[in-house]
Amino acid sequence: MNQLIRDRLLLNMIPGVGPRMYQKLLERFGDAGNALMASEQELRSVSGLGAKLAGTILDAKLHLDVTQELEDCERYEVKIFTLEDPEYPAELKQIADPPPILYCKGELRETDRLAIGVVGSRHLSDYGAKTANQFGRGLAQCGFTIVSGLARGADAAAHKAALSAGGRTIAVLGSGILNMYPPEHKDLAAEISVNGAVISEMPLHRPPHAGAFPQRNRIVSGLSLGVLVVEASSRSGALITARHAMEQGREVFAIPGRIDSRTSQGCNDLIRDGAKLVQSIDDILEELGPLTQPVTRVVKPEIGRADTTAEVVTTIRQPAELQLNDQEQAILQAISVEPTLVDLIVQKTGLPVSRVLATLSVLQARRLIRRISGNQVARV
Repeated sequence: MNQLIRDRLLLNMIPGVGPRMYQKLLERFGDAGNALMASEQELRSVSGLGAKLAGTILDAKLHLDVTQELEDCERYEVKIFTLEDPEYPAELKQIADPPPILYCKGELRETDRLAIGVVGSRHLSDYGAKTANQFGRGLAQCGFTIVSGLARGADAAAHKAALSAGGRTIAVLGSGILNMYPPEHKDLAAEISVNGAVISEMPLHRPPHAGAFPQRNRIVSGLSLGVLVVEASSRSGALITARHAMEQGREVFAIPGRIDSRTSQGCNDLIRDGAKLVQSIDDILEELGPLTQPVTRVVKPEIGRADTTAEVVTTIRQPAELQLNDQEQAILQAISVEPTLVDLIVQKTGLPVSRVLATLSVLQARRLIRRISGNQVARV
């Protein structure tokens, strides 16, 4: 690994250098290597950087072992991504303070851009547990990646629901990947890494601390098109994730609860303040707008389907497309963003004209296409 990456990794390993301070140091010194070579006086010229942190940075090369960190990454099959890496999640790059270094055990895919954060109380009621399972499974079955924080309660329920549905899920830690918290979720994290990814901005062995979890929550929302709060009291950490989502321009969804239930007070407050009230997955799909960039998705044939012999590649431009049946999807894929003749759609799909016309009306009602003229349509 080249020196530039080693310097960035070392700077990220320094206690007290969070994502915002990291960004300030790069703005002041140009790159991580220059920041690590700076004098105490130069370091203290950075806004918010005091004598204690300056001393820690000056001593970093003596007390922190980048070589060991890299060896541990290789040994435990943990990948390291910087902001410049193509594998770094595109949605996460857009937030105000993206992690400069991202540790990843598992695999991140392009389709993970179709992600929904599912969060809630660590102490779920029976209603909350049922809701987390219902929406975690349903969203995963639609094709969404479920993002959460591996915490007890709603987070774990959402991860498990996605896995049980055969879907993908991403766990964002508030500790290092090799210092799993909570420890009883070690096996769950291992399962997630096979069917998604476990990620952290913390060095591998960093223990959890109180301030790390609110900081972690911005990554949960940053990876997601929107965040669903399934159950939360008025003091729940899930509300921090919802606030991050609002600040990042992501959608916020909430499951309503009884007005006399303490565990639903946070969700009810979110709805009162403008969050989307959610009773079904359709409520979420209706609220999500077009993607900033299309996502290519490969759908494997169902076992036993005689009429399907090969994988089907589709281009998703809006999350609502995930709910389309095979016929609707085939017709949509035959339509370009440029005006497309109905006759050409019939030719490409091999379907009867009457069926194509009926489906075009459905797609138009769902605001997935627009009619250009009597015989031309285009994707929105």
